[in-house]
Amino acid sequence: MEIIRKGPLASCPPVLDGKNFSYWKPLPKPEVDWTDAEEQASIGNGRAINAIFNGTSKVKISRLQLITLKFEALKMSEDEWVSEYNERVLEIANESLLLGEKIPDSKIMRKVLRSLSRKFDMKVTAIEEAHGITTLKLDELFGSLLTFEMTISDREKKKGKGITFKSTYEEEATVNHSDNEANMDESIALLIK
Repeated sequence: MEIIRKGPLASCPPVLDGKNFSYWKPLPKPEVDWTDAEEQASIGNGRAINAIFNGTSKVKISRLQLITLKFEALKMSEDEWVSEYNERVLEIANESLLLGEKIPDSKIMRKVLRSLSRKFDMKVTAIEEAHGITTLKLDELFGSLLTFEMTISDREKKKGKGITFKSTYEEEATVNHSDNEANMDESIALLIK
């Protein structure tokens, strides 16, 4: 089982926050350093912590079902960055792994390619044709998507730059209403002839 890491401190263990107890469960203090009181307390504490965080097998199964639902409902929003989406995907994959059920990388990649926003449609097609999902790794996929996203945003910035002209509006001098009517009468008379 391999934990997928994110961020610059990927070598550091994750912080124990109540959701990731299953990561910390197999990392006990060395038994050599335990006192007799700690040994007795650890037996009781281990059972209590396991019951609180993992619960029974029914609780574990229901948590796995919730994670599966989150994975199935996963979709990238139009205003979301690839790095943010990557974090959400890895968080769900890690939760599942910590509960003992690893989501295969190929399944994650297929889900990611299906759930990207519309601006990545061309890139998805290119990836599927060039690499194939079986040979591509998950970090390579997100790296490729990140590069594509940076290219798109750079083009949009360049597209926004341009020359603008200042518009001015000058009102015409008001013409006598009677002069205007006389000119119109002459025009109509000429038109009729």
